[in-house]
Amino acid sequence: MIDRRNFLRIGAGAALTLAGVQATQAAGPPAIRRYVRLGKTGLEVSDISFGSSSSFDAGLVRHALSRGVNFFDTAESYGWGNAEEAIGEALQRRRKEVILSSKTKAGASETRQEMMKALEGSLKRLGTDYVDIYFNHGVDDVARMQNQEWWEFTELAKRQGKIRFRGMSGHGSDLVPCLDYAIDKDLVDVILVSHSFAQDPTFTDRLRHTFHWAAIQPELPRVLAKAKKKDVGVVAMKTLMGARLNDMRPFERPNGTFSQAAFRWVLSNPNVDALIISMTSKELIDEYVAASGDPKVTKSDLELLERYAEMRVGNYCVPGCSACRESCPEGVRISEVLRTRMYDVDYGDRSLARSEYAMLGGPAGACLACTHQACLGTCPARVPIAQFTRDAATRLA
Repeated sequence: MIDRRNFLRIGAGAALTLAGVQATQAAGPPAIRRYVRLGKTGLEVSDISFGSSSSFDAGLVRHALSRGVNFFDTAESYGWGNAEEAIGEALQRRRKEVILSSKTKAGASETRQEMMKALEGSLKRLGTDYVDIYFNHGVDDVARMQNQEWWEFTELAKRQGKIRFRGMSGHGSDLVPCLDYAIDKDLVDVILVSHSFAQDPTFTDRLRHTFHWAAIQPELPRVLAKAKKKDVGVVAMKTLMGARLNDMRPFERPNGTFSQAAFRWVLSNPNVDALIISMTSKELIDEYVAASGDPKVTKSDLELLERYAEMRVGNYCVPGCSACRESCPEGVRISEVLRTRMYDVDYGDRSLARSEYAMLGGPAGACLACTHQACLGTCPARVPIAQFTRDAATRLA
């Protein structure tokens, strides 16, 4: 129940938000205000750019472009290729105005011929002869970057003019050693990594009374600094810690939404060049690009981030945490299952959740009949693992 004080506070917040929207409309639509050099690639990209994991609408691509977004990221797996097709349709006659990246999951034993086939499929769906950046997608095993075929394939694709630069993306528990290897061996021009305020030691240390755990992947800041020193472009993803935006609306103010605060936090890191965010409506695109520009984090921003983090304790699986990895005798990939559930429950994207869950091979089926629940108590974030994995198996199978 909302008491009178909270009712008045929420009502005042809504009035301020409306006033802010009206003021923004009077000043013209929001637009990208900062373009940054993406490391040694020399590419100048919008600091807030278009992610397409949950977006298959060419109209949204065009809207983002009209707001100054010039970097569009996709993957062959997003919507079984529908995301690439939407971007290709929207940018048919504007290819030279934008920077495109796509991704493939090149395995440790995959051949260069298989990788080339995947790339050519992406190029066909995108309606282009080349992509600016081609990522090995979701890497969480150093063996995938050690595969000589990946290096040979990317060198050949560059000579053929099909890719300009190569990269690696990742958000798993072994992200740091994978990045260390790729950067040390000069295998990447750009890295795309999960990075949010909830993974930053300087933020989690402030909220030790809430989190009750040490920073997840405390070595990530070191690796990002190494990438910057070697002039490797750094792009952040999964910046919203689950993106439960509606939960925060009562506490926001004009030009001070939770997402904008989270973006400013990430972009204020001198070792991060830009971020990508899934853009799923025109309203969200306008909200997101309004955070472009000088990334100064305000006191109000910090208050929003802290409130959100406190609300999420116990129901958010932090990317990169491996505490539960060896706990299931049935071999359930717990963190991956919870990631797919997040896409449905938090992002509101059941299609993405089901496709990602299907690629895991339905591993949470064992949870429905589990009696030992060996995973209980292993999560430092107090996530009820058994409850959530059973829920994932029920809603996504």
